[in-house]
Amino acid sequence: MAGYVRELRQIDASMLALCGGKAVNLGELTRIDGIRVPDGFCVTTDGYAEVVAGSAEIATLMDELSGSDGDAAVECAARLRAAIEAAPMPSEVAAEIGRALDGLGANAAFAVRSSATAEDLPTASFAGQQDTYLNVIGTDAVLAQIRRCWASLFTDRAVAYRRQHGVRADDVRLAVVVQRMVDAEVAGIMFTADPVTSNRRAISIEAGLGLGEALVSGSAAPDRYVVRDGTVTGRAIGDQRVAARAVAGGGIDEAAVEAGRRRVQKLTDTRILRLAAIGRRVEEHFGSPQDIEWALVGDTFWLVQSRAITTLFPIPGPRDGKNHVYLSFGHQQMMTDAMTPLGLSFFQAQLDSTPLIAAGGRLYIDLAPDLAAPVGRRILVASMKSIDPLMEDGLRELVGRRDFMANLAGEGPRYLNLGGGAGYFSWRLPVETARAYLRDELGTAATLRREHDASLEALERRLAGLTGDALFDAVLTDLRQTMKTEVTDPRGMGMIYVGLYAMHWVNKHVERWLGVKGAGDALAQLIDDDVTSQMGRALGEVAAAVRRHPAVLDALPTLPDDGFLDQLAVIEGGEEVARVLGEFLDRYGMRCPGEIDVTRPRWSEQPSALVPMLRSIAAGLEADGPSAAERARRDAEQLRRDLLDRIERLPGGRRKAARARTMIRRMLRYAGYREYPKYLMMRHYRVLKQVLLREAATLVRAGAIPDAGAIDYLTLDEFRTAVRTGVVDPELIARRRIEFEAWTRLTPPRLITSDGEVPAGAYRTAKLPDGALPGIAASAGTVQGRARVVLSQSDAHLEDGDILVTTFTDPSWTPVFLTVRGIVTEVGGTMTHGAVVAREYGLPAVVGVEGAPRLIQDGQQIRVNGTDGYVELL
Repeated sequence: MAGYVRELRQIDASMLALCGGKAVNLGELTRIDGIRVPDGFCVTTDGYAEVVAGSAEIATLMDELSGSDGDAAVECAARLRAAIEAAPMPSEVAAEIGRALDGLGANAAFAVRSSATAEDLPTASFAGQQDTYLNVIGTDAVLAQIRRCWASLFTDRAVAYRRQHGVRADDVRLAVVVQRMVDAEVAGIMFTADPVTSNRRAISIEAGLGLGEALVSGSAAPDRYVVRDGTVTGRAIGDQRVAARAVAGGGIDEAAVEAGRRRVQKLTDTRILRLAAIGRRVEEHFGSPQDIEWALVGDTFWLVQSRAITTLFPIPGPRDGKNHVYLSFGHQQMMTDAMTPLGLSFFQAQLDSTPLIAAGGRLYIDLAPDLAAPVGRRILVASMKSIDPLMEDGLRELVGRRDFMANLAGEGPRYLNLGGGAGYFSWRLPVETARAYLRDELGTAATLRREHDASLEALERRLAGLTGDALFDAVLTDLRQTMKTEVTDPRGMGMIYVGLYAMHWVNKHVERWLGVKGAGDALAQLIDDDVTSQMGRALGEVAAAVRRHPAVLDALPTLPDDGFLDQLAVIEGGEEVARVLGEFLDRYGMRCPGEIDVTRPRWSEQPSALVPMLRSIAAGLEADGPSAAERARRDAEQLRRDLLDRIERLPGGRRKAARARTMIRRMLRYAGYREYPKYLMMRHYRVLKQVLLREAATLVRAGAIPDAGAIDYLTLDEFRTAVRTGVVDPELIARRRIEFEAWTRLTPPRLITSDGEVPAGAYRTAKLPDGALPGIAASAGTVQGRARVVLSQSDAHLEDGDILVTTFTDPSWTPVFLTVRGIVTEVGGTMTHGAVVAREYGLPAVVGVEGAPRLIQDGQQIRVNGTDGYVELL
């Protein structure tokens, strides 16, 4: 059969476009020794194409569907399904199907299943988006169900799912699998990695009496078994009251299960282990964890489907037989989005002495060598508390497992090797910290900034005349030497540590002496020397200028990024706004959401990204009188006087007040420097990105790439080679784009082991109000208001008094803080950017609230307790 029909045994992985994902995987299963697959064939996508090509009505409706949305798309899809079901089967296609059925036994029972070209792929399963028909008997019935499978390509759920994954209607073609029906006594699903814990060593099996359709539909309660290392480690017996059975003459129906069989284990332990061994062989063949549908007849297991489990996050390191623990670097950097290959390699080059491992578009650190050393283990677990208590709890749980620790990988680079080979500590760090503490002066910060300004000017001059290998060498030198030295300068780190220690001291002692919680958080509003807060206030000044000119406010959403300031200047009042916005971009235009990915468009490249924030801030500004920030600073100044006055009246109060006054001064003097290193890093990124874009433009002019954005899907080394050779593989770029899209749909775990296990961790909190969501108390105070769930700054249409709920906030989110009354994030710790800035703005904040954007509904009334660290849903 070489036309419209292919036997399953003729199909291999190269035939995806012809036979679709389900048929390809079934064909591959037939190649595994000892695996039983029901005989059958595939009606190829050429058959579907014949039907589409033979109907002008279908072609017109497909074009209409691609350009429609909402109710119009639903109505159009319904007409398209009807047209496909009514279309005549091409005679040659029908003839080939008839011959194939005769070869299998035309009067036998068959299963008819869709097999789409965008289905059962390693990056997206598209499971259940097209229809399946069981116990189909007779040639006419099979042909009718094939037409219905073709039509099911345009069910509402299939259309919506493809839209979500960016797949156009005319990009997908449908093949259909026809197999001998397996009238199962027991059937079910097997995951060769636990879908709940992600553990790759655990196999999860669901089993039920009868056909598997009752389990898929949810009408039957299955048994659930867990197998690990050849042992059944868990079993839960379902109370199965109904089972799907084949009906004489065709079709299936649900029948009641006899009372005596409902709670009986459906598979013996021997069969469970045999099935698990089959699963491991299938997983080995495909090279990734699999979701397998199986059926048991007599003592034979038949496999009727296998596809990759696309929701598992990839394990960052190698499987070497040792236990590893991988920590998400992105959760520390407030950047859990996927990064492009260029962004990943650029950041890895910058931190070449830190053992960063790329997985799923994110960066991870192997903590095993540190955990294997007693000193490293104590430091790691203790330090996690201020970074992310869920990480801390997850690490404690792993460290507490004797069997896990006994097989821990002890060799390899250590994350905590801060001295670059000199042990866990650099001698300069404590020395500079002591100097900052004892000198208690601002001069060091001013000196460092002057040095950095001069260094950046020298960098621009140095790069101006370079190209090719010389340019890439200079870029790497700046990443690995100059920038690293400046960003992590012990003089600056010493000031940061003193500022953080002083804030901790103020919080701790004022609560002990006066019973006032979060005093240091409240006084943080008096910090002046914080470049991130200064950025927020600067954008507030731009918003104030916008508010003075209604024509500008109306026109902002319509302006394109190319020539944004020039077009702004010709609007009535726009000249003033263009001037202040230009000044803002000169100083802060290198920032953007997810800024550690150098490929993300900066505000200077995409000024329109600021428009939602500008409009929200402008709408919340008062016509006259002091701003909310000014009032908050006045309140904080009054609080400082009141606290010191109350402390002085305590026993030994004069001494205590003098000490408190000194520590408050240290906090206000140094804590603001916490935000400066990231700002400096982004200034370097702006210079380096501009020269990389210059090289990309050369490749575009040479025709090697279609546009500058294509370099995002090359590593830094591949980009360098492309500049040298003038050659770029377009298939590599296309494949990387698809991989990146798949990465964006994954949720990166905070911790993941080499077995793929994701330790969930839990907060160790006092009793919370019923239904409250626990988190980390990041900025003291309590506020109630409307939750606005915002996942992208482009959707940040906030009103004064809203409470921001989002996944994470990096410095680019700071201007949003000017509008809101409180902050809730899913990711973060007490010392992350969002927490630091929230304190300086006097905003109650709870961070690290697991699942916050999903559990809190947009528009819902919530109460944020930033003092005790929880959110109440009202």
